[in-house]
Amino acid sequence: MFAILMISLMFMMISMIVMLLASILSKKTIIDREKSSPFECGFDPKSSARLPFSLRFFLITIIFLIFDVEIALILPIILIMNYSNLFIWTITSIMFIMILLLGLYHEWNQGMLNWTK
Repeated sequence: MFAILMISLMFMMISMIVMLLASILSKKTIIDREKSSPFECGFDPKSSARLPFSLRFFLITIIFLIFDVEIALILPIILIMNYSNLFIWTITSIMFIMILLLGLYHEWNQGMLNWTK
């Protein structure tokens, strides 16, 4: 019983020493102005928060998200083909791809895919 108590005490002391050393060694001595500011995005936090935001950047982001989700929805269609009615699977797949192509055509027609402007 005494041996188990001594081994437990030794493990606890070793653990405390390792945690203390890790705490001492991990302290940063240089205080960086950018790291202590609330925003690390490159904007000056003391300037105006009402800077204009590019609507074009926002719309390109939305297009990217739509096509990113589209890939996540198209990939399972291939796996479902063997387990579903082939006619319904074909109609559903064609309708899904047609809706995406119509959206792409609309974005192209509106000039949102011209990124060089």
